[in-house]
Amino acid sequence: MRKYTLEICVDSVESAINAQRGGATRLELCSNLIIGGTTPTKSLFEEVRKNVNIPINILIRPRFGDFLYSDYEVNIIRNEIKMFKELGADGIVVGILTKNGEIDLYNMKKFIDEAHGTPITFHRAFDVCKNPIEAFYQLHELGIQNILTSGQAQNCLKGKKLLKELVGLSNKNNKSKTEILVGAGLNMENIGEIANSTGATNFHFSAKTIKQSKMEYKKQDVNMGLKEFNEFEILETDEKLVKEMTDYLRNL
Repeated sequence: MRKYTLEICVDSVESAINAQRGGATRLELCSNLIIGGTTPTKSLFEEVRKNVNIPINILIRPRFGDFLYSDYEVNIIRNEIKMFKELGADGIVVGILTKNGEIDLYNMKKFIDEAHGTPITFHRAFDVCKNPIEAFYQLHELGIQNILTSGQAQNCLKGKKLLKELVGLSNKNNKSKTEILVGAGLNMENIGEIANSTGATNFHFSAKTIKQSKMEYKKQDVNMGLKEFNEFEILETDEKLVKEMTDYLRNL
């Protein structure tokens, strides 16, 4: 029987607790999941750490947008990797590209040095790099433990052909394996097809559900950010969805 990993991406204490109760293997902790995730605060990590006992990987992403970072942003990333390692993070999730869409090996090596042996996941910057096969070999050579990817598609079902190829490459290197962590658009309707067609055993899932704000007075037509987001809806990990996914994977 295969052993599966289910990583749940969360951006609140409540979501982290729900993920653990549902049977998640580990967490990826971020802030602002609604825009793809940014670096969480020190206080958020500490509060989550108090309330869960499964491994916590920390997303290090200083802003929304592309993955070409300025020297200032690189310094911020390095400092945050160092800080979260010292705070006891179980893993670091990070990525950076050059202006030509290649892996920025120079700065990735700096990030790895700051991590001092803490496992690193290269995030979905991989999905917008120029040559994913070359990038896989480069990241493997650097000793990256996981690559989070949808197979360079809008969702992992559409990217299953490349995912299968990447999983195959991963399985050829058992001694120092770089795992393929499949994410983006994963749900109960497609997990079986993706697992069976790609051979993947590591999955990344947010299990989000919409929770209504408890505000009684709701001022309308005033947005604090992007207009397409409802200020009175909160995205939160659903314990039941996590449990359904966990049970399904156990029985595959």
